[in-house]
Amino acid sequence: MILVFGSINIDVLVPVPVLPRPGETVLGGDHALLPGGKGANQALAARRAGAAVMMAGAVGTDSFADFALELLRRDGVDLALVRQVDRPTGCALIMVGAAGDPQGGQRGAQRGENLIAVASGANREAAAAGVPDTVLAPATILVCQMEVPATENWALIRRARARGARIVLNLAPAAPIDPALFGEIDILVANAGEAAVLGADPASLAGRLRQALVVTRGGAGSVAFLAGGGHFEIPALAIEPIDTTGAGDAFVGVLAAGIDMRLPLPAALRHASAAAGLACLAHGAQTAMPGRAAIEASAAHLPKD
Repeated sequence: MILVFGSINIDVLVPVPVLPRPGETVLGGDHALLPGGKGANQALAARRAGAAVMMAGAVGTDSFADFALELLRRDGVDLALVRQVDRPTGCALIMVGAAGDPQGGQRGAQRGENLIAVASGANREAAAAGVPDTVLAPATILVCQMEVPATENWALIRRARARGARIVLNLAPAAPIDPALFGEIDILVANAGEAAVLGADPASLAGRLRQALVVTRGGAGSVAFLAGGGHFEIPALAIEPIDTTGAGDAFVGVLAAGIDMRLPLPAALRHASAAAGLACLAHGAQTAMPGRAAIEASAAHLPKD
């Protein structure tokens, strides 16, 4: 079983011809309101990949709350640990480059790239104490990200480790990690910029973890640095992206699902890489999350060594 502790948002998505510079106004297309949040996105990705998933987090009592949970509820994610609090439901404002040269033009942005600002709202009230010990067990995979208070993440990770659960931490958005926590984490997932925040080379960082550091590199695929030394690379799906908003969350959620299904790490990462590519082929985050059959078919067609 996968327990996702993290953020639940509404995404306000605006397609723009180019991403604006500071102080610049860019006229875009029609906006869309979509459910999102890194925690909710990863929970839905894992569920669509075939895993049993429980979501823990917080939403407000406003009109956005039900909509933010709609796809999770429809797809069968257990929401018993989602609390309602007296703050607005989290909201992300997302601009997505929708036109121009897919290889990047004078503005230097590729089609599908995005700019995101998040109003955390109720996510600041996500509480480790709201997760009972009964759901933390050796059969549990705890998935965390950095859109809820870090102290709550660390508290829950320590409790989960003490009860034998496995831990996947997605260092997004980038933030420091309590140095004493590295030995509690099985797999740390970060893009190259996020990994750099930790201030050490990837191989050294991996040696402080229980299993691996996975560094994602967009269209260049990912690299897994193993705790015991060595590394291997996983290719990316060859696509022309429409919207990259949910790609990283698809990667993390499907990786967790693969581990839950007892796939070897290379196979779980191939599924995650395929899912991340597929998630770039439609607008939005949760609305673009692929299903298990599509993931498995695409993973089978990834290049092999």
